[in-house]
Amino acid sequence: MDKQLNKQWYYGWNIVGAATILTLLTVGMRLGIGPFFLPIINDLQFTRSELSGVIAIGMLFYGLGMPVAGHLVGTKGTRFVLLSGTAIVVASSIWTTMASSLTNFFFAYGIFLSIGLAFTSQVALTPVISRWFIRQRGMALFFLSTGSMAGIAIMTPLFTYTNETFGWKETILGFAAVFALITIFSALFIIREHPPEHADLLNSASAKKTTAAKPATQTAPISLKQALRTGPFWKVVLGLFACGYSMNLLGAHGVPMLMDHGFDSASSALGIGLIGLIAIFSTLVLGRISDILPRRHMLAVIYFVRGLGFFGLVMVAVNWQLFGVATVGGVVWAGSIALSSAILADIYGVKLVGVLYGLAYVGHQVGGMISSWLGGWAYETFHTHWISFGSAGFFLLLAAIISLTLPDKKQFQPA
Repeated sequence: MDKQLNKQWYYGWNIVGAATILTLLTVGMRLGIGPFFLPIINDLQFTRSELSGVIAIGMLFYGLGMPVAGHLVGTKGTRFVLLSGTAIVVASSIWTTMASSLTNFFFAYGIFLSIGLAFTSQVALTPVISRWFIRQRGMALFFLSTGSMAGIAIMTPLFTYTNETFGWKETILGFAAVFALITIFSALFIIREHPPEHADLLNSASAKKTTAAKPATQTAPISLKQALRTGPFWKVVLGLFACGYSMNLLGAHGVPMLMDHGFDSASSALGIGLIGLIAIFSTLVLGRISDILPRRHMLAVIYFVRGLGFFGLVMVAVNWQLFGVATVGGVVWAGSIALSSAILADIYGVKLVGVLYGLAYVGHQVGGMISSWLGGWAYETFHTHWISFGSAGFFLLLAAIISLTLPDKKQFQPA
């Protein structure tokens, strides 16, 4: 019986499990600044605007570090990038706790910790998962989205507790220690670069079909320069821009917007939190569906429903409306990043997916920076949230239309 189970178990799922935990930790620290905000201000005597500026620049460097990580994964390997990122995270965490001036804190927390976390983010793990999975690639990559949502849902209250119990410096050092142990173990003992022939098609009828069809569909490898000149890549970038624009707007201004519209703080926080909670479970279902239905159609539906959700959030007036919109929004909240990376792998191949995904993710972070600023400026200037949330809805609906024009792998022709 045990031998039969071992035969049926595909090792690639071990890699997915490790990658999901690493994503949970990385996203949890990168987006879990909330619990640290006031303790850092009170301890280091920064102003809110000064710390907000550090966080904003950190988000940008988190995005800029991703194409570098993607390039290094392709040239040096996943293990090298994860270990390098871990070393940067540990060193910058120690530096952060020792920083007493704004300049030191800016470089330690804003720049170097962001780069270290970028090296251990989804972009470093997407290529190896894409190599290990063909038939179930969508589902495997969706687990990274599950890790992202779990990181926000788990690490935020955990950081709140440890900050209150031990202090913010001790929390960052404790995180760095746990992060290093898990990442080093995963890099050395779990991550394997080279899957078996046919990957997860092994011992299936699909493997024979793929082998038989390969000579007919095989094309010359496309270079990075060629890929960057093609329309599909930039369509994915525009979609991720809308994704980052909407996600960061909701994270920074969702609760204040609802409170400005008459909801109490508890209902506002519960409504926004419900989106993340639902997203944890919906990603598992969407991941399985993404290996059955055309990915571009799914991506279009996700952007479309999310776009309507942003209009709905501005219009809700009572709790049941808020929770209803949040529930529907949560179903489609986390699928766009996983589908975008899977689509890039389908179109351009797994060799380029790391650097292309990293470059595309910069668009996600740029969108997030713009919306985080616009949400505050537009309300202070015009006293309405319709400008920021309405523009997010518009960009998402536009992304839905653009996603429908993405090609299937067989339709792609290098420029």
